Amino acid sequence: MNVQKDKVVEMHYTLKDDSGEVIDSSIGNEPMPFIQGHGNIIPGLEKALEGMKVGESCDVSVKPEDAYGVHYPDAIQDVPMEAMKAVENLKVGMELQSKDNQGNAFIVRVTEIKDDSVKVDANHPLAGETLHFNVSIENIREASKDELEHGHVHSASCSH
Repeated sequence: MNVQKDKVVEMHYTLKDDSGEVIDSSIGNEPMPFIQGHGNIIPGLEKALEGMKVGESCDVSVKPEDAYGVHYPDAIQDVPMEAMKAVENLKVGMELQSKDNQGNAFIVRVTEIKDDSVKVDANHPLAGETLHFNVSIENIREASKDELEHGHVHSASCSH
């Protein structure tokens, strides 16, 4: 069986940045499951895994446009401290939920705290980064009808 649309794939991965520093890894944990072709993983990685078989591994570099997007300078804003008074224990690195003009929710990260304002960044932390993956395919199976309807893998503890 190959990695293809609507298959549940379990993979081990190690993710590094351009300097070779490990950002994330599944090694030492259970393999990460996802449904191929449903946007559960970044597009560039999903495309690279298409057609692989259990036991195969590969190294994949994914450009920002096929990962978490380019870094947008205008996604960084200074917010008046007055607007943050309801946030308890405000600190750099904290993620906050915000809303756009249409009422859609999105996450911003606090990057700097000044006396009268707070700098927040709506870019994904990995936006603008080329991501380097080492991936091994551990298992491939048919997705259940429920998994396909919901668009994600159901674990034994899932209560859908």
